[in-house]
Amino acid sequence: MKLATLLCFAPALAACNTGSECGPGKAVVDRVIDGDTIVLDSGEKIRYLEMNAPEITNGHNDCYGQEAAQFNSDLVLGKEVTLRYDVDCTDKYGRLLAYVSVGGREVNSLLVERGYACVLVIPPNGADRADEFNALENVAKDAGAGMWGDGVCQVITCE
Repeated sequence: MKLATLLCFAPALAACNTGSECGPGKAVVDRVIDGDTIVLDSGEKIRYLEMNAPEITNGHNDCYGQEAAQFNSDLVLGKEVTLRYDVDCTDKYGRLLAYVSVGGREVNSLLVERGYACVLVIPPNGADRADEFNALENVAKDAGAGMWGDGVCQVITCE
């Protein structure tokens, strides 16, 4: 074993940041794919839990997708993020599933709260936070935030 790996076994060295069995606990964001997917500097793709942003990949150009990607990028690109995982570690595309925080603020909930994303709960992940995220989406809708603004999007594709 490498010395760094051995040292991380010492309980006093919590700063080793081994994350969980799913993936890293902290990392720097190397690339933003869209409003709900990022790539870490280690090359791992992270799909945000509990929400779904309008699509801009694979030939899609959904209403408010570019805005969601830009908002996400402004929040996380080049910054160290904290990752917290739920029950299932990956989705069917092999992406890690996580709640992502930067500067003490969770990006997943912020995207929903500001109207850049819709709620998407895929059990068993997110079951314990579904009500919280649904309430955030309702507040965004009531306020006309982001894509929920009057006349902003004729069709909300992430619902």
